Amino acid sequence: MIIQSRRVWIQGRFIPAMIETTGTTITAIHDYGEKEPDIDHGNARIVPGFIDIHTHGYKGFDLNDANEEGLRTWFKEITAEGVTGICPTTITQSHDVLSAALKNAAEVNRKGYEGARMLGIHLEGPYLDMKYKGAQPEEHIRKPDIDELEQFREDSGGLLKIVTMACEHDVGFKFTRHCAENGVIVSQGHSGADADMALLAGANGARSFTHVYNGMSGFSHRGGGVVNAALTMDDCFCEVIADGHHCSLGALRVLFEMKGKHRVIMVTDSLNAKGFPAGTKLKFGGNEIMITLEGTARLTLTRKLAGSTLRMNRGLQVLVEQAGIPFEAALNACTCNPAALLGIDDHKGMISVGYDADLTVLNDGYDVLQTYVVGQPCLKEQEEEKCSRKQKKNGKKSEQLTQQKKSSSSLKPGAKLFSRSGK
Repeated sequence: MIIQSRRVWIQGRFIPAMIETTGTTITAIHDYGEKEPDIDHGNARIVPGFIDIHTHGYKGFDLNDANEEGLRTWFKEITAEGVTGICPTTITQSHDVLSAALKNAAEVNRKGYEGARMLGIHLEGPYLDMKYKGAQPEEHIRKPDIDELEQFREDSGGLLKIVTMACEHDVGFKFTRHCAENGVIVSQGHSGADADMALLAGANGARSFTHVYNGMSGFSHRGGGVVNAALTMDDCFCEVIADGHHCSLGALRVLFEMKGKHRVIMVTDSLNAKGFPAGTKLKFGGNEIMITLEGTARLTLTRKLAGSTLRMNRGLQVLVEQAGIPFEAALNACTCNPAALLGIDDHKGMISVGYDADLTVLNDGYDVLQTYVVGQPCLKEQEEEKCSRKQKKNGKKSEQLTQQKKSSSSLKPGAKLFSRSGK
């Protein structure tokens, strides 16, 4: 298949180009118009597919629910916001609930599914700090347990890739080192550590920070907390929820200024409330949450933020159009940076020969026109509507031409058509 646009994101800028795919892979990048395209996206922007490494659920389904159909629906429909890769995320719960959730994800992966690819599972908790627990149910928060982690890894069929934890409760950083040695990414979050403790966790293998500014000890010019460490540890990645509510636009700018264009990861932290209108109430981790008019999800009892209903394409829009982040840095946060954290940036996160054909097509309003997951177009309705509009347009032109021919043939010999002026 060959698709083309006058704006394809290649090596940090938009250029006119054609993308040729064979099967699941990009096999060639051609000069614009060099070949006959199968699909022409005109002046729309073709960028690498989005990767969301921190998202809990969709339309009433939560990963913890351990429901196969819920997971399948989520993966299939999330492509509407340009997502091609996803790390479904748990919330703190009992061992049995988490075990069932991981087994369910492993089973769906084994059987196969449509839509965004499951690139791993993100375990948010249960090894968190009580003070900074946020919306996580405190009755299930516990100390880091290597034996439990190994059971979770087995249950997930090897899909467990990220663990969010409060490293200050990891005595001697044994759990942190164990994760690092076994290919599990430790992301510091829901943590009350001071800056020095967070730095030590990094030295013992922690590689990322979960939803920076939220659920962690804050910045200070004296000592400081986890935020201080997140901003100054050059090699560590930082998640950020770019909905304009979890942190201010100014805070977003500070984060990108400090971390540069290769270490920020935009996440939605979206809950099962995503896809429902404002005022909807649901259960999340045993607590009741409500969707606000601004699109956030808050605990109904305390009004504290519990998560978001953010869409990835709208997060990119907030970063660029509201926070003033350069497009390249903002797009990296949605594509190649999460791929780099997961260790899959050798085949995902870029439009380049040899990479998976994961592509998102955006208009200038950041609406998603089409999403390709390993070469397959996912938004069939949009494509059908586009073809239908084209056919109708061509049909009208044909009717007009036919009518003109009839009108011309009905003129008497020597008669003149009226000019526009009527003379």
